[in-house]
Amino acid sequence: MIDVGDAVAPLAFTFPGQGSQAVGMGKVLADSFASARAVFEEVDEALGQNLSSLMWNGPIEDLTLTEHAQPAIMAVSLATMAALRTEFDVDVTTARFVAGHSLGEYSALCAAGALSISDAGRLLKLRGQAMQKAVPTGEGAMAALLGADMDHVEKIVSTGMSAGVVAVANDNAPGQIVISGAKSAVEAVIDAIRKMGVRKSVLLPVSAPFHCSMMQPAADAMVDALRDVDISSPSVPVVTNVSAAAVSDVETIRTQLLEQVTGKVRWRESVDWMHARGVEQFAEAGAKVLSTMLKRHIRQVQGIALVVPDDLEALAVSLKG
Repeated sequence: MIDVGDAVAPLAFTFPGQGSQAVGMGKVLADSFASARAVFEEVDEALGQNLSSLMWNGPIEDLTLTEHAQPAIMAVSLATMAALRTEFDVDVTTARFVAGHSLGEYSALCAAGALSISDAGRLLKLRGQAMQKAVPTGEGAMAALLGADMDHVEKIVSTGMSAGVVAVANDNAPGQIVISGAKSAVEAVIDAIRKMGVRKSVLLPVSAPFHCSMMQPAADAMVDALRDVDISSPSVPVVTNVSAAAVSDVETIRTQLLEQVTGKVRWRESVDWMHARGVEQFAEAGAKVLSTMLKRHIRQVQGIALVVPDDLEALAVSLKG
């Protein structure tokens, strides 16, 4: 674990996970900046497919497939960071930390120079394919529990295991928890949590139960790929999903990327950890999911969505002013 002093801005760059995909994603960046276009071209070449065409033209049903959505979201995040660096002279090292939600951790590592864009794209395509294949369609489910308390959810999840595998998949923010597992067990937890007065519990329209033990086949499929890929020490501390703290050791990063497939995304704790170390602004590269979620969490910090060129310019001006 590592810490930093006051030599950089009280800023963290954050990187979104699956669910932020949309037809047209990244198109305005590609049209505006050669540096952003170069990122999309590099990802297309690495994957041997015209992913950027799918991103910009759809159909959404194909873009939403996990094997496409994961590298697509990463590509938009890295195109955003490339444009910030080349067009607005804002480097990732301006920030105290980087952190990504689920697949966004690959984006964060890439932004910090620990992974190449091509390797990240290939790893995420494999990760998406493996996660999709891990559980037959219809056998798993995920549900968002809004307004629920983590202690209560964990107790109910432990009793719901009698109906099958179920676990807390995402601890996103206070009152926003996602559970994952066998469909019958997830439904049992929903029934129990509603009886406790939780205002809203909804099944999510996902194709597999991510971040629970049912994803172990996907983790197994990633072993060789992660063992063989080149990972460098990050230029900025990376706050990981597994530890909810900054990690710099290359082998620890490699191990935690495997553990992350089945483990809980400890996003609330990660944000708290960064805030406790002086972060006052969280700039989300390529989407406005994490920045919106931040409003439910720590009101005295600023969530910044970096989606269009004006957003990038505004951040640059604020940092240099």
